[in-house]
Amino acid sequence: MSLEGRHILLGITGSIAAYKAAILCRLLKGAGAEVKVVMTPLAKQFITPLTMATLSKQPILVEFFNPANGEWISHVSLGEWADCLLIAPATANTLGKMAHGIADDMLTTTVMATHAPVVIAPAMNDAMYTNPIVQGNMQKLKDLGQYKFIEPHEGVLAYGGKGTGELATADEIGDYIVNLIGNK
Repeated sequence: MSLEGRHILLGITGSIAAYKAAILCRLLKGAGAEVKVVMTPLAKQFITPLTMATLSKQPILVEFFNPANGEWISHVSLGEWADCLLIAPATANTLGKMAHGIADDMLTTTVMATHAPVVIAPAMNDAMYTNPIVQGNMQKLKDLGQYKFIEPHEGVLAYGGKGTGELATADEIGDYIVNLIGNK
């Protein structure tokens, strides 16, 4: 199976695991997908748009318009373009916004504007991940049917402790996407 000719919108949120999105982008491109990247403003603090633009061979989308020339970037068009919207890593903040219909950045507005499957790979501190509010937000999204989750792993987390919250591997995420939208 491959992703030849498939359109994947990769959403990156403000998590220390954002550096793994570079590996994931290369893997998806290597499988034949066209990848566009949408970053939240905080994601830019963890991985640079230049890195993601170089790997995706596409301009990185953060704002609703190009600050250099004022060109409007349509979140609706992005949502229509995508065969799959993949958010990896997904923070508790972004999950909460999505579960409650808050669309206040390019990524969350695009999520609200797409009919494509939305695949979410959470990554966060274990206390945050197991928090009943976060779990409730995830369940609310799962119940809608359009939102699919790739659960995080147990491992050593950024703060040094061990727990569940480590982003799934790029290979696991890639395999999930291939099984979901790949060409057979």
